[in-house]
Amino acid sequence: MEPSKKDWKLFREKIASWQESYMEKLVMEYTVLLNDNLPASSKFWKLEQRIKLDKKKPGVIINLRKQETLFEIIRLINDGAITMDDLSDFSDELRNQVDGFLKKRTHD
Repeated sequence: MEPSKKDWKLFREKIASWQESYMEKLVMEYTVLLNDNLPASSKFWKLEQRIKLDKKKPGVIINLRKQETLFEIIRLINDGAITMDDLSDFSDELRNQVDGFLKKRTHD
C-alpha cells in the first residue's frame, strides 16, 4: 500500500532525525559495552558483532521507496527506532494501517 503524497513527504522529512536518534541510542549502548569490565578483546569482538547486526536495521539504513513506506515504518517500530507516537503528524489512514498490521502480528 502506497502512502498519500503528504505522508510520503512527511516520512522523508522525518526519517533522518529518527535514524539519528536511533543511532545515538546505539552509541550509548556501545559505550556501556566498552566500559564493561571485560578483556579488550572480548569488548572488541562483541562490539564488532553488534555493529554488524545493527547496521542492517532500518534505524540505521533504510530503503526510501514510496511503495515500501508502510513496511519500513513497521520495521522501525518493531526495532524500537520509533513508536506510534512518532506518527502523530501522519494521516489517520496510515496510522490505522500500521496499527492494524502490528495488532495482527501480535495475534498471529
